[in-house]
Amino acid sequence: MSDRAMNTTTLRLSVPDMDCASCAGTVEAAVSDCEGVTAVQPAAATGRVTVEYDDKQIGKDAIVAAIESAGYEVADASGTDAERGFGDIWLSTRALKTWASGLFLFAGLVAVIVPALDIEVVSVLGTPHRIEDLLFLAGAAVGGEVILRNGAVSVRNRQLDIDFLMSVAILGAVTASLGFGEALYFEAATLAFLFNIAELLEAYSMDRARNSLRELMDLSPDEARLRRDGQEMTVPAAEVEVGETVIVKPGEKIPVDGEVLDGESAVDQSPVTGESVPVDKTAGDEVYAGTLVEGGYLEIETTAGAGEHTLARIVDLVEDAGTGTTDREQFVDRFADYYTPAVVGLAVLAVVGGPLVAGGVQTWFVRGLTLLVLACPCAFVISTPVSVVSGITSAARNGVLIKGGSHLEAMGEVETVALDKTGTLTKGELTVTDVIPLNDNTEADVLRCAHGLERRSEHPIGDAIVDYADGRDVDEATVEDFEALTGKGVRATVGGRDHYAGKPSLFEGLGFDLSHVHAATDGGVVTTRSQELCERNDCLDLLAETVPDLQAEGKTVVLVGNDDELEGVIAVADELRAGAAETVARLHDLGVERVVMLTGDNERTARAIGEQVGVDEVRAELLPEDKVAAVREFEDGGVAMVGDGINDAPALATATVGVAMGAAGTDTALETADIALMSDDIANLGYLRSLSGQANSVIRQNIWASLGVKALLVVLVPFGYVPIWVAVLVGDAGMTVGVTGNAMRLSRITP
Repeated sequence: MSDRAMNTTTLRLSVPDMDCASCAGTVEAAVSDCEGVTAVQPAAATGRVTVEYDDKQIGKDAIVAAIESAGYEVADASGTDAERGFGDIWLSTRALKTWASGLFLFAGLVAVIVPALDIEVVSVLGTPHRIEDLLFLAGAAVGGEVILRNGAVSVRNRQLDIDFLMSVAILGAVTASLGFGEALYFEAATLAFLFNIAELLEAYSMDRARNSLRELMDLSPDEARLRRDGQEMTVPAAEVEVGETVIVKPGEKIPVDGEVLDGESAVDQSPVTGESVPVDKTAGDEVYAGTLVEGGYLEIETTAGAGEHTLARIVDLVEDAGTGTTDREQFVDRFADYYTPAVVGLAVLAVVGGPLVAGGVQTWFVRGLTLLVLACPCAFVISTPVSVVSGITSAARNGVLIKGGSHLEAMGEVETVALDKTGTLTKGELTVTDVIPLNDNTEADVLRCAHGLERRSEHPIGDAIVDYADGRDVDEATVEDFEALTGKGVRATVGGRDHYAGKPSLFEGLGFDLSHVHAATDGGVVTTRSQELCERNDCLDLLAETVPDLQAEGKTVVLVGNDDELEGVIAVADELRAGAAETVARLHDLGVERVVMLTGDNERTARAIGEQVGVDEVRAELLPEDKVAAVREFEDGGVAMVGDGINDAPALATATVGVAMGAAGTDTALETADIALMSDDIANLGYLRSLSGQANSVIRQNIWASLGVKALLVVLVPFGYVPIWVAVLVGDAGMTVGVTGNAMRLSRITP
């Protein structure tokens, strides 16, 4: 590793006034010029800048100074709203200057319509100046000060941005006033006032878009109650160390990730996992920072340090997601590279060529200024990132972590969704589904014997049977002389007799006739499952009917009996997740052409599960490399692979979009997956597809609406149909507010 790589430091800064693509470009140019800076990623939609630098060549203070020299304040990225610079926009310094500029503009208009105020005050270079001219000039000066200051920075950074264009327009109007018979101070004052209004509206709109991210940041409490040296004390949450004991009382938020040491309570985990129903937590359970203790008392051992807990990582990943560029953003950026110079050229042509063709120097000069205003592509450049941030933060609040706008877009367009079986469509935990007593035994008899036999077994099927019996308070049988029969089952002495539990082949080998076994009754009534399987006969044909019927349902069959008779049948299966079939149906409704199940499980079990959930295709007995090959078959139309984030890592990495299930608290899933469903609720997959599809629709609407309005106004300017105030309020402020408001619709989408 090189010295440079070892010294690289990453710095995140809050730059609240950086609320458009032009602003982001200015900040990026200013920081990139600093020696020692290796990478700069500004995100106008979140007001954040991520800087990578060599800490031996440059420090944080120098980077902050570079940003401030570009005209942008740097705030505390980890403080309160006020400390992070998100104050009241309408009472900011710029806003106060704007209101003063508006008063001068209004006073000038009054002077125009009141005859007594139509007084010539001074003549400059032969051009008379009346009271209204001076008032308009004062309005242009007060409102234009911040514009000209930012424009000077743009000149220094050689950027053709909105501040530079507006500075040229205002200075041009003031300067040209000295050469025309009628002054253009009104136009200059109007430009200064309305452009500032547009900027304030833009800042307000962007602040609304950032609210959802700030809500995520503010979920984790600032303080924690600790037990240190036997004493309770309250300290800043950032000072809690791994291994310390945190005390959380009813109604309080948990400040750390940790494991419950003592107490029990229902915990609202919706801020992290999106689960709408509180989850019961007792000793040994995992809890997350930002979740709410509803009705109990918990003592928690901290397992993650400050800034490293699950919620903090989610916030960091959401912020990072706003710094990348999607395919549509790249298209818009490329378009803007041509659009702005073209419209500026058209403005110059209007000023120079218009009077030669149609006469009216002042008229064409004003039209040229109007085109300069329309030359800025802010509205359609910001249309995609603000939609991406709105969609990603909305998803994060509902327990879905999307690690980039490109993944949000791609998920809405994939034609195939490939689902792992175990842990995705099923819970990944074996459970008993059927208990069928035989030969006058009861269900309790079967479970008592099976519990005794399997209690010493280390097989997952045995664990499932023991857990099931424990849950029904079945008496424990005394077991002696236990023996595991590898690949077949188990044997032990129960009540002085040899008993067995295992595969049907084990009992066939012991000489049992599995084609003629009498069903048991309970109080003279045949048990429900026995009745179902004995509709055609008064006995159970285990070999030909019962076992195949259960196996066709994806279940594993365990027979229980002694050396004389069969006592019962127990079926065990990996339980299907609630809502799995509904989710597959919803994916189809949302435009997914194929839903495929990929699993390493056996063909019979896979087919049974596939039929229950309604997938289009089942591929079973696959090794990890086989899953990768299957995913590659569907690459042309785009494929999303959904798995556990660890065992399916190769397939997740190969897919167009990799989606990890149940990622809360799992570092590997959070780091490797493109999208992480924080809870185990598979219904969130349908929500993800719906959100992604609607996000793509909103992005398309924003891009084409902003481009269309700009293009229409540009075409109408030479014909005199677009006054300069319309260009500012509609072409700039109106479209920015419009695309931002449209993007905010995504925040209202819920699972």
